[in-house]
Amino acid sequence: MGFAYTSMDMGIVLHALAAAGYALLTVLAWRAVSSHPEPRAGSAERLGLALVLIVHGLAVQQAMLGDGNLKLGFALGISAALWLGLVVFWAESLWVAIAGLRLWLMPLGVIGTVLPVVFPEGRVIAHADSGWLRVHLAIALAAYSMITIAALHALLMASADRRLHDISASNPPQPRHSARVYARLFDAVPPLLVLERLLFRLIWIGFVLLTLAVISGIVISESLSGTALPLDHKTVFTLLSWLTFGMLLLGRQVRGWRGRIALRWTLVGFAFLLLAYTGTRFVLEFILHR
Repeated sequence: MGFAYTSMDMGIVLHALAAAGYALLTVLAWRAVSSHPEPRAGSAERLGLALVLIVHGLAVQQAMLGDGNLKLGFALGISAALWLGLVVFWAESLWVAIAGLRLWLMPLGVIGTVLPVVFPEGRVIAHADSGWLRVHLAIALAAYSMITIAALHALLMASADRRLHDISASNPPQPRHSARVYARLFDAVPPLLVLERLLFRLIWIGFVLLTLAVISGIVISESLSGTALPLDHKTVFTLLSWLTFGMLLLGRQVRGWRGRIALRWTLVGFAFLLLAYTGTRFVLEFILHR
């Protein structure tokens, strides 16, 4: 007896394989932190992440476009965004030592690839044959991913800053095993000034992509409904995120904003963007069943 596999089945299988790959990379990364004084991602680990990213990318492609339609949902949106963000992280890791960040991203990769396995449901987006719609979706996911990485980068900076304050305190923490692992976690992280430059590089790229997403969204909305900016949750929160990052970049240029001010604005802008799509899709799909 044969079995006919649909694109959804293939997407679920590939997502499960990618989750296993991210889990293995998480274990390897933590073992490196626990055993090496200066943990860095070796060439074998980078190659392993590249292979997992290929599997993850195929999983997203099969789940979103495998049956010829354009399908999207809460879990699949998170998976696609994390995939794009991890691709950026992999490319950045070729030039900058950011081993500490991978210890956060690999577990997130596990979660992001398990979600479509647990919640495979999605909806087919109307007018999937529209070229503008596909362009808008690609730009929006790229912007979402870049800003997600920027938010994680901001959290890494906050942790590094807190560790510096702990070290300079009069009563530093006792050298327990967990404290030693925590210290080694940041041994390969660049100085805060380098991290700050990387953060604003990510924010600039994310802001440009988000601007293009807003413009293409206006074109799509105008052509489909005749309304350029419908006052729904997604539009309102997206514009709030765009304004937040625009104000942050303006404040950086005019008033020299940096440090904790920049971190707070980054996380607020990310929260707005998270609510713009993921939050509203979760409410519609799993609470309101719409």
